[in-house]
Amino acid sequence: MTARAPIRLGLLWHSLNSGNLGVGALTVSNIALIEEAAAAIGRTVEFTVLGSRETGPQYVTGPHISGAPINTRFLLSPSGFQAAIAQQDCVIDIGGGDSFAGIYGARRFGFLWLTKLFTILRRKPILLAPQTIGPFPHQPWRAMAGWAMRKSDVVIARDPMSFDAIAKIAPRAQRRQAVDVAFALPFKKATPRTHGKVQIGINVSGLLFHGGYGRKNDFGLDVNYADLMTGFIEGLLARPDVEVQLLTHVVSSAQAVDDDAHIADMLAARYPNVARIPDFASPSDAKSYISGLDLLVAGRMHACIAAYSSGVPVIPVAYSRKFSGLFEGVLKYPHSVPVKGFSTDEALQYLLDVVDKRAALKAEINEGLKGVTTALDVYRAELRRFLGSVA
Repeated sequence: MTARAPIRLGLLWHSLNSGNLGVGALTVSNIALIEEAAAAIGRTVEFTVLGSRETGPQYVTGPHISGAPINTRFLLSPSGFQAAIAQQDCVIDIGGGDSFAGIYGARRFGFLWLTKLFTILRRKPILLAPQTIGPFPHQPWRAMAGWAMRKSDVVIARDPMSFDAIAKIAPRAQRRQAVDVAFALPFKKATPRTHGKVQIGINVSGLLFHGGYGRKNDFGLDVNYADLMTGFIEGLLARPDVEVQLLTHVVSSAQAVDDDAHIADMLAARYPNVARIPDFASPSDAKSYISGLDLLVAGRMHACIAAYSSGVPVIPVAYSRKFSGLFEGVLKYPHSVPVKGFSTDEALQYLLDVVDKRAALKAEINEGLKGVTTALDVYRAELRRFLGSVA
């Protein structure tokens, strides 16, 4: 019997080496889920990863994985993006997790939409993997997004708010609701500790610390994020039973406003008794380390997912509806600092109080993880159907 050729699959808006470990977690997890689905139908896959240009070391590797960065020249050149797509049997687009929206500006939306346009014009089957859909604050973005979703094989939301947004923007689109693929990220569980200080991890988002890309509280937070984080560190340092650890989840030398590492270094210099954990080499390394904490407070959603999915109590500091959509909508986990509703003083007291409520949060997480398996199975079934139809 002759072996069938691998399915040639374009992974759109994933990354082989993103300094944003959230995007990396999506890539590693999605590859694992796709390979599992392909094996279930007796096929293998060759991946071409197409995403933003990154400069860091590559941590997604394998003889069946290649990639090409998307910039303006590559996107618009017939010998660039369009030629790469022409070589694929199908495309799975994860939109960087939350970038198929209007909140990050016209340039990013334009890139996300044009790649879908060129894929559809090439008549390549395209599946939109679990992601945040919207918000699209005005026209013509809403109409353009609706067209792309109607032309996709299926659009999979990772939260109920996105699922509802699909129905409003593209009522004729095929839609499903699953959950963020990063819940499937492989990791090595840290060895449990039986004594010592309470290990509190803090991921201070460089993006929020700077006030967003425009540095003017772009996301409309009611709290002063920088004051909240420094106040929380100082409050924890006053407790002799606690060790404070600063963790990064986005490292970007090219975009200082989005860099967690510079802020972590600055805070570590200001507070010598805080442990500055070295930057992680990969998303799985980050999750493995986080799995050994007693509590994580984080401004990066995939750091929060790494904690929750490894059973660690976590308090997200939200900056968009992707947080509430996932943690409240899917996981029924209402423990976060929301975009609206808390003053800085109220949020600080809330965080300090949570330190002694870790056991209750852990019990909620253990129960919530049962629903995660069910939600991931929705995506697994769609992958098997999609790859089977392509094959």
